Amino acid sequence: MLASSFTKDKIEAGLDEAGRGCLAGPVVAAAVILPKDFIHPDLDDSKKISAKKRMLLREVVLENALAYAVVEVQAEEIDKINILQASFTAMHRCIDKLKIKPELLLIDGNRFRPYDGIPDECIVKGDGKFLSIAAASILAKTHRDMLMEKLSEDFPEYGWERNAGYPTKAHRAAIAKFGTTPWHRTSFKLLPEQKTIDF
Repeated sequence: MLASSFTKDKIEAGLDEAGRGCLAGPVVAAAVILPKDFIHPDLDDSKKISAKKRMLLREVVLENALAYAVVEVQAEEIDKINILQASFTAMHRCIDKLKIKPELLLIDGNRFRPYDGIPDECIVKGDGKFLSIAAASILAKTHRDMLMEKLSEDFPEYGWERNAGYPTKAHRAAIAKFGTTPWHRTSFKLLPEQKTIDF
C-alpha cells in the first residue's frame, strides 16, 4: 500500500509525466490532489499496471480527487525548449490549472524547476511510494495513450496505438519508410546512425 501523504497537514499535489522518451506526440503531465484519508490497494505506478487496470483506476482517481489537471506540451514546443524543460513546463501548467492551490508539490523524479511560492519534494520512483503521485501517473499515462491511439487513425503506418510513439523497431522502420509527421519530435534521434565500415 502506498503512503497517503507526505505531511499530516499540508495540501499536497502529486505530479508526474508520461511520454518523455517518445519520438512522437506530446509529453503529458498531470497533477492530483487527493483527500488526506484516501486509500486504495490497487493504485500504483502506472508502468506496473495493465492497460485495462489503468483505465479502471483512472475513473477511481477522477471520482475521488479533490482537484486534478492534465496538460499536453506538443512536439513543436519540445523541440524548441528540450524535453526536460517541456516536462517541467507541463507540470507548471498543471499547477496553474488546479482549482485548489497546493501547499506542497510532490514530484516524481530527482529534478524539478521550482514553482514560484510553493515548496516541492522530488521523490525518485515517487509513483511507487505516494498515492497522489501514482494517481498523477495514471492520469498522464492514460490520457497520452488514448491520444496516441486517436492519432494513429490518421497515421496508421506508425503503429502508435501499440507503441504510443515510443522508439520501437517498428516505429523507427516506419519513419525510415514513410518519413516524419507533424507529431514527431525533430530534435530527437528518430533513426539510428548508419553504420560505417572501416577499411
